[in-house]
Amino acid sequence: MKAKIVQKSPFPVEVESGKTYFYCTCGLSENQPFCNGSHKGTGFSPLKFEAKESKKVYFCGCKNSSNNGLCDGTHSSL
Repeated sequence: MKAKIVQKSPFPVEVESGKTYFYCTCGLSENQPFCNGSHKGTGFSPLKFEAKESKKVYFCGCKNSSNNGLCDGTHSSL
């Protein structure tokens, strides 16, 4: 099963230092870009992201990035 492409652009998110986030890798969550458990039974699992500093990060919306859940520009070639 391939991940569902949610959008062909990143999700800008202000993360907080010391906080842990769980990025949705399947594309089925209704709480994008974060996991809500919709992956159950799909073979996908969420990706843990630990914020080392408070800043804006860009989570991948196309679910095809090779950058640990962060946008790497892959969406522009889909």
